[in-house]
Amino acid sequence: MLGSRGIWHDGWKAVTTHPTLSGWSHFNDDEWELYHTEVDRAEVHDLAAEHPEKVRELVNLWFAEAGSNGAFPLDDRSALEIVLTPRPVLSPARNRYVYYPDAAEVPESQAVNVRNRSFVIAARVDLPGPGAQGVLLAHGSRFGGHALYVRDGRLHYANNFVGLEEQRVDATEDLPTGRDLILSASFVKDGEDPPHVSTGLLSLYHDDRLVGEARIRTQPGKFSLAGEGLTVGRDGGEAVSPDYPGTRPWAFTGGTLHRVAIDVSGEPYVDLEREAQAMLMRE
Repeated sequence: MLGSRGIWHDGWKAVTTHPTLSGWSHFNDDEWELYHTEVDRAEVHDLAAEHPEKVRELVNLWFAEAGSNGAFPLDDRSALEIVLTPRPVLSPARNRYVYYPDAAEVPESQAVNVRNRSFVIAARVDLPGPGAQGVLLAHGSRFGGHALYVRDGRLHYANNFVGLEEQRVDATEDLPTGRDLILSASFVKDGEDPPHVSTGLLSLYHDDRLVGEARIRTQPGKFSLAGEGLTVGRDGGEAVSPDYPGTRPWAFTGGTLHRVAIDVSGEPYVDLEREAQAMLMRE
């Protein structure tokens, strides 16, 4: 565990205690202790100096067993280093991700990575009249995550900082009605405090109209170590925010949610499909 190792065989035990969470590696420099447990059950007398050949035998046996049981590589990094280190994923990273409602939850390891960077979340919706409510996008859980949702006729964004602090940004205007509306949240990173904890301005928009903004900080590392990925049109797990309207899974109702696009390029968000439609109308 974290670089410390041990093995027992035929009444003899060899152990080595690696500096916990040192991040130094240097596993070959660790000193092994040797105990004859058949006569020294309390492991009081270290016999490594007296029986170096037995130490070598047990260390070699440890390496053989570790190799056959998938114990390599040894890892003594801190928890923060482990969480922040990128892992291989099936799909390559890109600047824009598009997600659709009524689809399965996207695991966090495969979903868009918004950590420590600027991002824009844009939901394309039809709102035939007042009364829409529910989650447009949720990523993470009450132990860390963020969500864009509608409550009481207005757009809201919640950023749950590692389960310790909920930061909410609320629109100051009621939602418009009509077809092909873009409801969005835009985060512009302008600093870090402390390192890896991004600070910046989160702004809410109805199309290109600014309707709310506030400063927030976003958490380092993954939102969740296990489970709780990204969902569109609902929040199927532990709610990111207790402010959601309705009951689990807090599905979006009162309108049609076509898709949600998330842009992490750092550039202003542009709906390419709407731009193309506008160009064709001008021809």
